[in-house]
Amino acid sequence: MTTNGRTQEPTSFPTLIQIKAVIPTYLFETNLALSLYYVIKDILLMFVLYAALLILESMLPASFMCVIFPVYWYLQGTMLMAVFVLGHDCCHGSFSKYETINDVFGTILHSMVLTPYYPWKISHRNHHKNTGNIDKDEVFYPVRERNDNGNNFAFLFGLGIGWFVYLWRGYHPRNVCHLNPLESMFCNHVTGCTLSIASLIGWVGCLYYYACSVGLWGLLKYYVIPELVFASWLLTVTFLHHIEEETPWYSDDNWNYVKGALSSVDRDYGWAHDVIHNIGTHQIHHLFSRIPHYNLEDATRHFRKNFPELSRYRNDKIFPTLLRLYKKFSSQFRIRNETSFHVYT
Repeated sequence: MTTNGRTQEPTSFPTLIQIKAVIPTYLFETNLALSLYYVIKDILLMFVLYAALLILESMLPASFMCVIFPVYWYLQGTMLMAVFVLGHDCCHGSFSKYETINDVFGTILHSMVLTPYYPWKISHRNHHKNTGNIDKDEVFYPVRERNDNGNNFAFLFGLGIGWFVYLWRGYHPRNVCHLNPLESMFCNHVTGCTLSIASLIGWVGCLYYYACSVGLWGLLKYYVIPELVFASWLLTVTFLHHIEEETPWYSDDNWNYVKGALSSVDRDYGWAHDVIHNIGTHQIHHLFSRIPHYNLEDATRHFRKNFPELSRYRNDKIFPTLLRLYKKFSSQFRIRNETSFHVYT
């Protein structure tokens, strides 16, 4: 296989209990104070970036700002991705041990990045329950009845726009609208989904009043473009953690939780790896989603030490990897045998 540290698919897998036994129990513990520290830190950094941009904009000629703005968009979009990951911790109960606190902060944080928290929480948990299962997973699975996956989305998933398309209509053929609390997937969570959607509408109202103050161009350059950068980050991360050459997909009759979780791929995001809260340590996150983001690296070290043959990680540069795998994904998947699926050119 091309994945670092592995030569072939294992013929047997340990149980989840056996894997959990090699990870110190303290790494599973949540710390509300520490989680709040990261929330405050990230929001302060976002305000610092915004304030610095306003100062530079008042001091420098427009020709200089043509260089400054792309830097701001990239950095602020990365910070929005960090905020999303903190909300993602809330979704999994790794933000705190209190479900109400998790849902309140998750709703606030995800509204800031135009994501309906509770509906996404339900669909994302479905992804975790079915990772690597071609018949039940949420997104970026090979579509059985079509070879050409590329017809389902624009180049590189619409450079972020694809995230909002997914929220609106799901991923073919398992379609779901995250803005409709009456979807069958959400039937037992109508209240939570409705409150999250109401919070999102409230945030859009705040953006409207902000646009009234700074103008449409101000809204675009200060918020909308960084939001698209965030969405591009999110699509890239989601895609690269579950797609790689020789990475298996399993049909439902040959899938189990451990095999599916171990089909995900760890990746390193360079300077941004810590900024976006170690979400690249994805195998251990899928095995034990209750581990807080600040303990993922340590837990991963214990896992790799004890199960090197199961570790699936890549250190390739992210953008060239995205281009390489997008090309493969948008061409076709071929079935290797009756029960497992691999990406082939």
